[in-house]
Amino acid sequence: MIKDFLNSTNFIFNKHNEENERVYLGLKERYGKNKDPWGLNPEKSKSTLKVATPLYRDYFKTRVFGAENVEDKPYIIVANHTGQLPFDGMIVTCAFLLDILPPRVLRAMMERFVTTIPFFSSFVTQNGGVLGDRTNCNELLKRGESVLVFPEGVRGISKNTNNFYQVQDFTKGFYRLALKNNVQILPVGVVGAEEFYPLTYHPKALAKVLGLPSLPLTPGLVAGPLGMLPLPSPVDLHIGKPISVKSELLNSVNDKELDSEVQKIKETINNLVQSGLETRRPFWAQKIVDKIKN
Repeated sequence: MIKDFLNSTNFIFNKHNEENERVYLGLKERYGKNKDPWGLNPEKSKSTLKVATPLYRDYFKTRVFGAENVEDKPYIIVANHTGQLPFDGMIVTCAFLLDILPPRVLRAMMERFVTTIPFFSSFVTQNGGVLGDRTNCNELLKRGESVLVFPEGVRGISKNTNNFYQVQDFTKGFYRLALKNNVQILPVGVVGAEEFYPLTYHPKALAKVLGLPSLPLTPGLVAGPLGMLPLPSPVDLHIGKPISVKSELLNSVNDKELDSEVQKIKETINNLVQSGLETRRPFWAQKIVDKIKN
């Protein structure tokens, strides 16, 4: 029995070897010539893909819509934050490695809290993550890199079940960065991740006392660490058409004008999410969420 389990495990992690090798060669050509100042390491990305690809392809069964909207140039990629834990960042990043050509590493903007986690922070930086401050973003965009941001921040990822798929307010920083660097904004709607943990409650006061950005409580916690594994909800990514920023707002000090443009982008992503909900694949946990919300 143990032998059969080991054989099946090897099959799962080796079935995508050919695809991963293609992606690795593309990354090595793109990023391997010069040392990355933030720690990106194509060799580490290769080993990470060995685990991430089966999750992306076989566990979450990810589909990508709108790949034709993506060109080989820098973007600020803006997505709704969803799913309690940042699996959505992994899934969007994998999409731009596995389903969009040529493959590229999205430079995901990390919360400062992540940089304080031993081992995990170095793992994230080796795979493209960067502390999400303005200086890093500007420099990455100047170098032709694409930056992944979740403007909802912690508010987006820490929602109770009855608030699932309600896109929260966006901060304005990403729009200012797009203006300064004259890059387009690429909207992405993530659908399916909320069902990873269909029953969730966030005691925000307790999280604040503990110094945590969020504290998702789910029934699975009674099972210990295994209870934090996400359910295999199928995920759909909906990539919208690139949005050009209004260059005349570059030196604007009127926040109302910026707020209006940011709100339009939020509405675009919300529309991607809502239309995606209508065509998502069935999953049993979806019924639990729908029942609570209704």
